[in-house]
Amino acid sequence: MSQPASKPLDSPPTDRPQAAAGNIDPAEVERFQALAKAWWDPTGKFRPLHQIGPARLTFVRDELARHFGREAGGLRPLKDLTVLDVGCGGGLMSEPLCRLGARVTGIDPGEKNIAIARGHAEPQGLAIDYRAATVEERVAAGDQYDAVVCLEVVEHVPDVALFVKACADLVRPGGMLILSTINRTVKSYALAIVGAEYILQWLPRGTHQWERFVTPDELARHVTAAGLSPPRFMGFVYSPFRDAWSLAPDTDVNYLASAAKP
Repeated sequence: MSQPASKPLDSPPTDRPQAAAGNIDPAEVERFQALAKAWWDPTGKFRPLHQIGPARLTFVRDELARHFGREAGGLRPLKDLTVLDVGCGGGLMSEPLCRLGARVTGIDPGEKNIAIARGHAEPQGLAIDYRAATVEERVAAGDQYDAVVCLEVVEHVPDVALFVKACADLVRPGGMLILSTINRTVKSYALAIVGAEYILQWLPRGTHQWERFVTPDELARHVTAAGLSPPRFMGFVYSPFRDAWSLAPDTDVNYLASAAKP
């Protein structure tokens, strides 16, 4: 999984919003809370997350299985691994991780999101520990997990370096951090913002701010500065002919990363 050459534009402006208390952007939290009832509608506002779900889950499952010496093809390859899902929203990743055997904690700063996640998981008998909380609060509480998973969140926080450090602090020694985000390139602006938000209207306008997108090089610096190994990268791409997403070496737009804690 070597990192393919990407084509990042210039670094984002230096007048980016400063980190609010807990490194939270209140406007971002409210934007997703306003859509909370739509989390589990596969044809609604979160349709893109439902579509990329299988590809993301494959990467997370395979990386954790590889790292912890498990058989990825088994029914419950993550059995008894403690996993923290950061920015869990309505639980779109927490639930499949639980079904793969992990003991999942899902955190999100939006209480409405957590309420939706609990309400969806409990009738199915999924024992997921959902909490309205931030990563900084869990660090202060002394929590640590076998794995921390943070998907499509990095591009929504004011201070990426501080956020990645907090996530890394929640990984126990010998554990793993898995992230996914969007690269800051001309291609990502055209596809993730102009295409997805304005032309295809897959996402509400304003969902993403291009200047907050993070290049693989930048993310790698943040990850290693937080004391983790150099990350392994993998992209995932959309096929309009199949109307499906799949893992691919192309990291120009959407990509995932995994890094181990010594």
